[in-house]
Amino acid sequence: MSAGPKLWWEDFEVGSAHEFGGHTLTRDEIVRFASEFDPQPFHLDEEVARQSLFGALAASGWHTCSLVMRMMCDAYLLDSASLGSPGLENIRWLKPVLVGDTLSVRMEVLEARVMNSRPTVGLVRSRWEALNQRNEAVLSMEGWGMFRRRPQ
Repeated sequence: MSAGPKLWWEDFEVGSAHEFGGHTLTRDEIVRFASEFDPQPFHLDEEVARQSLFGALAASGWHTCSLVMRMMCDAYLLDSASLGSPGLENIRWLKPVLVGDTLSVRMEVLEARVMNSRPTVGLVRSRWEALNQRNEAVLSMEGWGMFRRRPQ
């Protein structure tokens, strides 16, 4: 993180959209994440996965969420006046994420307002979509972020 925030609440304009990231998933990465956090057989065993609805080894949806979070941190959160988030909503895993898929993220600012109880904090509601290399949405989620307001 830099010496001070580059992005404050005021920098998240409603209607703005940004694309960022780029991460290609490997077999070992998918299995490693699943082994620790989501050990369902279709995330761990290629033969079982071929017999599943996915038809191939598929990353856990939670793995996909984690990758999106990392790309968000690298793209803007670590350079912002972020104060965390009260949560996510509307998480949807739209398509399987398979070995060799390259994910990127599209973020759109849906809403922004000052927090009633803390006027030095602004809330930003965003929608994030993880896209594969064919520009197909594989994940969609919405949620609020809390950011310090720019000092006067």
